[in-house]
Amino acid sequence: MKNQVIYFGSPLKFNDPYDCALSPSIKNITDDDLEKLKVYLQSNPELERSFKNQYGNDSLASSREMFFRVGKKLIDDKIRDFLKERGVSCFSERKDSLLMWSHYSDHCKGLCLEFSTSNEVFQKIRKVHYQDKIPEIDIVAMFCDEDYDTIINNLYCTKATDWAYEQEWRAIHSEVGTEYGYSSSVLTGVYFGPDMEYVATEIIALILAGQNEHVKLWKGSRSKESFSVEFQQITYTPYLEAQRKGMLKSEDE
Repeated sequence: MKNQVIYFGSPLKFNDPYDCALSPSIKNITDDDLEKLKVYLQSNPELERSFKNQYGNDSLASSREMFFRVGKKLIDDKIRDFLKERGVSCFSERKDSLLMWSHYSDHCKGLCLEFSTSNEVFQKIRKVHYQDKIPEIDIVAMFCDEDYDTIINNLYCTKATDWAYEQEWRAIHSEVGTEYGYSSSVLTGVYFGPDMEYVATEIIALILAGQNEHVKLWKGSRSKESFSVEFQQITYTPYLEAQRKGMLKSEDE
């Protein structure tokens, strides 16, 4: 926050073992699918030569197994490379989830940053989708009908239904460990956890005062009506400023 950067960390460190590491199954290849794949190869001479060199002419003519193996290998290689090379930064639609505050903010001692989506990085974020079953990939659509990168990228934004409470969006960078700077105006709010120490709140408020005085500060507390965190807007006035404005009581009072 002080350096005004969004960090793109390695998905290898995510706590969900399936996150960005799915091994999807391949949808059954029908006779019609096989014909479409053959036509696709014939329209891509370089790829066709590669297939012939690896599998021979006979396999190229009729082997469903060949297309299955090639499709699976392409997907697995893409996922492996993604895990090693790409960086991911995660965001949520929610600021009041008790589970989020417990899991990601040192048991409600941390804070939550609110950003405006006007920054470039937020123009490219993708919504995470949640489902019960591991995705099944249609390699005919992947090769012939749809955008290959879109189908693969959807895998990086698919998680188990168990995580649906996060209501997550994520930004993906081509290089892991990247720190992407944002202007001070992009940060619009800071939400302090119910158990954050006052001295930490004070330090953060002083930092923000020197960066963007328009950032709104919110103090969290445990809701008395639901299992959630609720917030009330607060203001922070530094000691010297309060003294100048006569907001402090004198020692004689």
